[in-house]
Amino acid sequence: MNALIIFSLLIALMLTGMPISIALGLTVLTFLFVLTNVPIEAVALKLFTGIESFEIMAIPFFILAGNFLTHGGVARRMIHFATSMIGHWYGGLGLAGVMACALFAAVSGSSPATVVAIGAIIMPAMIKQGFPKRFGAGVITTSGALGILIPPSIVMVIYAVATGGSVAIDPEGKRVLSASVGQLFMAGVIPGLMLATMLGLTTFYRAWKNDYPRMPRASWAERFTAFRESVWGLLLIVIVLGGIYAGVFTPTEAAAMSAVYAFVIVIFVYKDMTLRDVPKVLLGSANMSAMILYIITNAVLFSFLMTSEQIPQAMTGWIKDSGIGWIEFLLVVNLLLLVAGNVMEPTSIVLITAPILFPIAVALGIHPVHLGILMTVNMEIGLCHPPVGLNLYVASGIAKMGITELTIAVLPWLGTMLVFLMIVTYVPELSLWLPRMLGML
Repeated sequence: MNALIIFSLLIALMLTGMPISIALGLTVLTFLFVLTNVPIEAVALKLFTGIESFEIMAIPFFILAGNFLTHGGVARRMIHFATSMIGHWYGGLGLAGVMACALFAAVSGSSPATVVAIGAIIMPAMIKQGFPKRFGAGVITTSGALGILIPPSIVMVIYAVATGGSVAIDPEGKRVLSASVGQLFMAGVIPGLMLATMLGLTTFYRAWKNDYPRMPRASWAERFTAFRESVWGLLLIVIVLGGIYAGVFTPTEAAAMSAVYAFVIVIFVYKDMTLRDVPKVLLGSANMSAMILYIITNAVLFSFLMTSEQIPQAMTGWIKDSGIGWIEFLLVVNLLLLVAGNVMEPTSIVLITAPILFPIAVALGIHPVHLGILMTVNMEIGLCHPPVGLNLYVASGIAKMGITELTIAVLPWLGTMLVFLMIVTYVPELSLWLPRMLGML
């Protein structure tokens, strides 16, 4: 009954058009004042301790690094490199867009940033070369979603924060800790590359079927030149993932390193920005970080309310008693997250649902890392369909297309993403094999 009251109140507040972060906070305060005896001082204490997490510091640093790279010429050089490698295949520029999105995703951690950085350059080029606008918009909108699956990923950091400190009991009665950021980053590598390949195959097939333009084959000298120009940006991938795997620094320290490195290459190596442009980038990053941290703060309160009312434990007991297995549970989770993606953005969805789903999943024998990757893939899909899909709105501004037309344009690639979701849902080893091989599980 308490769970029903809490979620009904939350949904009612959101239906008024209230920002989700404020709706979360008001739901908690209303419930605590009216229906519980929890001292209000506990709320203030939880507000402070809830965001007193070392991992949360990774979020503003990854946002800052992504903003430096977006405003600099790193994306343009990555597109040039991708075009030189596969531009001569069917749908060359489209395939180059998928590859460039995958490369940029590996340095930015944000899907909208990937769509902006790659789409703003490659969309006009595709239209100029004779590609239909719908084709280009479909490619960039969905490939940009790779920004939160290929590590580093801000959504993965948020999942780790949302479940951080939680302990659940597996079917054998053993205590299971939540997934770390490092484990999630390594787990996202193979699914990320697999989804990029599937989106590329969809792009190639549609280009081959409709005989879309191809570019002249680049010589090996041109390819080497393109690689040499983009290598400074590509090195960031090695620094972040290599540093985490080698144990040189933690994911949070890797985020700080990536921000400093992005600043150096954009200002002093590529010289695409001047020191005069830096304050604007810092201010933009601070605004975005503050918005996310405010959502996290209120979501921490919501999680505290859930825990104090024993709602996750009650739901775990109910599901175990009902005889639902992990296969049915994951299907329900996918449906729940896909529906949530219609009305909320990824940060809020993960922060609200992860603390509830984590103990239930572990009780059914599902690995926390597998659940984290599964939720991330669902968030990707949510970014690409209306009415709240952020990638759609960003791509709409770039392609000068209406949301309805753009929604139709992304359908072939969205179908591919749904097929991939089912694969990653029911083949856990896709997510678990690499971190297990690296001794992280």
